[in-house]
Amino acid sequence: MAKYSEEFKIKLVTEYLYGKIGYRLLARKYNMPSSTPLKNWVSSYKARGMDGLKRRKTKKEYSVQFKLDAVQFMLETGASYQETAVQFQLNYTSLIVRWLKAFREQGIEGLKPKSKGRPSMSKKTNNQKKKEEKKLTREEELEREIELLRLENAYLKKLRAFRENPNAFLEKHKQKWHSNLKKKDSD
Repeated sequence: MAKYSEEFKIKLVTEYLYGKIGYRLLARKYNMPSSTPLKNWVSSYKARGMDGLKRRKTKKEYSVQFKLDAVQFMLETGASYQETAVQFQLNYTSLIVRWLKAFREQGIEGLKPKSKGRPSMSKKTNNQKKKEEKKLTREEELEREIELLRLENAYLKKLRAFRENPNAFLEKHKQKWHSNLKKKDSD
């Protein structure tokens, strides 16, 4: 999304309001991909004046109740994103888009603030590792051990075959690899 300067927004809004040119032609004149931002700027300007065109310097945190009120207003009245933004004195319709999406996917939980940054890397202690291992039944542990031994055995057999005759081993596996590639290509 292209970010436009405050001066650019003011220039286009005043040109639209005092000129005889429509949204589309004005957007085309200034090489904008769409006239939608221009429509939103004009609407914001009409509702809030110059404040409607200003970019916020800091991110404002909105309460869960405020977000919920905005979403409910939109759903109950059938208002557009822009109308809702004007009603709640928001400069960006993208906020409402995000809030509505989060509300539809997760309910009120989606409107609650999320923790920022990376989660801390907690190291698992030996006790925690042992507890996780104890969760397996005796039978499951034995099955796991058998599978690991089978894998180790297969690896050692291939290693021995490679050491005894590396060229024959490579040729054999090269043929398998090429035939697998041919199968994938034909699919």
